[in-house]
Amino acid sequence: MSATLDAWVSSGALQRHGPSPQEIADLLALVERDLADSGTPGLSPDWRLAIAHNAAVLAARAALAAAGFRVSGREKDSYSRLAESLRHTVEAPAAEVDLLQRMNKKRHVSDCEAAGTVSESEAEEMYGLAERIRGRVREWLRTYHRQLLRTPG
Repeated sequence: MSATLDAWVSSGALQRHGPSPQEIADLLALVERDLADSGTPGLSPDWRLAIAHNAAVLAARAALAAAGFRVSGREKDSYSRLAESLRHTVEAPAAEVDLLQRMNKKRHVSDCEAAGTVSESEAEEMYGLAERIRGRVREWLRTYHRQLLRTPG
């Protein structure tokens, strides 16, 4: 796996982790729930962005778990670390990771500092990003970690 992920373990930012199919299924179900919820009519753009951002972060968490890691405890920068981990698990393009990092800052401002700071187009952009990340993680799981995916029936 990535030398960066190993370095994060050495620094205490990540822990080694043995994933289970149930854990991955649960995380992917949360991703689907959040993507569906972020499309709920009448939600403010702030909430739509926050929910779609959560879907992307949960997808990153699933990929990190499948790779054998998890963020340590309540690390202060866990959202940022999860976004960055996408470069080292599913080899997400820098532009996607950078956009997720920017959207994390937007989410933080709208959640903690000032309401109404997210535009409709930003909420839509975050939704599209979350869908792309979900697809990238699912494809990566099918290709490299099929044993962690539950098959129907």
